[in-house]
Amino acid sequence: ERIGEPLFDREGRRMVLTATGQLVQAYAENIFGLGQEMLGRLQGQAAGITRLRVGSVATMSRNYQENWLRPLLADPDVRLTLESGVLEGLIERLLQHQLDVVLANETVPAHPDRPLHCRFLGSQSISLVGPASRWQSCSLRIPDDLDGLDLALPGPRHAVRAQFDALCLSAGVAPRLRAEVDDMAMLRLIARDSGWLTVLPEVVVQDELRAGVLVTVGQSPELRESFYAITAPHRHRIDVLEPLLRPSADLPAAAHSPPP
Repeated sequence: ERIGEPLFDREGRRMVLTATGQLVQAYAENIFGLGQEMLGRLQGQAAGITRLRVGSVATMSRNYQENWLRPLLADPDVRLTLESGVLEGLIERLLQHQLDVVLANETVPAHPDRPLHCRFLGSQSISLVGPASRWQSCSLRIPDDLDGLDLALPGPRHAVRAQFDALCLSAGVAPRLRAEVDDMAMLRLIARDSGWLTVLPEVVVQDELRAGVLVTVGQSPELRESFYAITAPHRHRIDVLEPLLRPSADLPAAAHSPPP
């Protein structure tokens, strides 16, 4: 029996948890997490509604998120809650059962104190795109032909940025950096309106590529973005989420010319 043992001990002027206190804290956090999960599941259940709470890293394409969620958009029995932020903050909310899944373009390391499931969803090539008015029917090698050219790039926090910088450094190529943008929605506007070449996943500008406003100028097999769904262990299965967690093949490229 250890019930009578103290929860705290004194170290100098500080109070620290004893082994018993740490055990009690672990149980309390688990109980709190279960309560959050229960509340998330119960909200809307009485009306026959399934609530799905999705977090996504701020550097991920909104078009990709919409494509991933598309099977649920026509379901009247599903209520979506969507939020974005930095990965670490989203993971904390996931562990507290305030989110059901986090979409990310990088993996998270396994740790015994943070039980997480990281599932690969798919990947796609990163493209160099430019305005059709200037770059139609042109082709550039990445990174060899980019020296001195005006470029807009994903910000340093984006998973692909380090890949691109390493390619340029190895090739001795120095593009002229005009903008670096973390938010993919803003990078889409830059690509569309600036006149510069832009390095990004094609899904970000899929509508502009289909409409013929932008064209793909180049690709590199060494530049790829991968997508992951991160979940925490749940006591109850979320049926509408399970089909979305299945890995897919490479994401389809957008059409490079206007539809007929």
